[in-house]
Amino acid sequence: MKDLLLHPTTTAHWHALISEAQQAADQHLNEDMESYLVFLLTRYMSHPELAAKVLALEFLEAMHETGSLRQTKLRDVGDQCLLFSGLFPLRADRLRVRISYFVNLGRGAYSAVSAESKTGTAELYEQLADCFVGLMETLHTVRELGNPELGLTPLHALDLWHDTGSPRARRQLRDATSATPLIIDPGPHKYHA
Repeated sequence: MKDLLLHPTTTAHWHALISEAQQAADQHLNEDMESYLVFLLTRYMSHPELAAKVLALEFLEAMHETGSLRQTKLRDVGDQCLLFSGLFPLRADRLRVRISYFVNLGRGAYSAVSAESKTGTAELYEQLADCFVGLMETLHTVRELGNPELGLTPLHALDLWHDTGSPRARRQLRDATSATPLIIDPGPHKYHA
């Protein structure tokens, strides 16, 4: 077990965890994505009421709003989807959906914010949509740093890789089965090995 490291602030603690997760996963987030993830974790970790939200309804409600309220609500949906898919991926089972449900909803929310943004934040939210899977994978690694048993099951990894092209899920499959997973008939929007 690793020694407990204390940091002067919550933000510093999350930054250290995100850095450690990137190193452990051999993944690199650019500075904007890393900072966004750190501040997202700092902002939401004291909000246990998130678990009770129905994100599809939140998304639909946000789409009926206008202006900055719409953007804020869509951003919150994207953020919550990122947290659920990354830190609480098995919550999808309780909702009887796949982890990719959160990925697709979160990407859509961030893309909608980007499309409607009139400021310099459009690029940030488009980047969040594009990097969603990598951000989620970093959070998976954060989740597993203290307890590797919290990793995805092979079936969850298969679904996630099949639906999103997650390189980390593919590696987990390969490690669990000693085989190289392939999609035989990927259809128009599926990823190849």
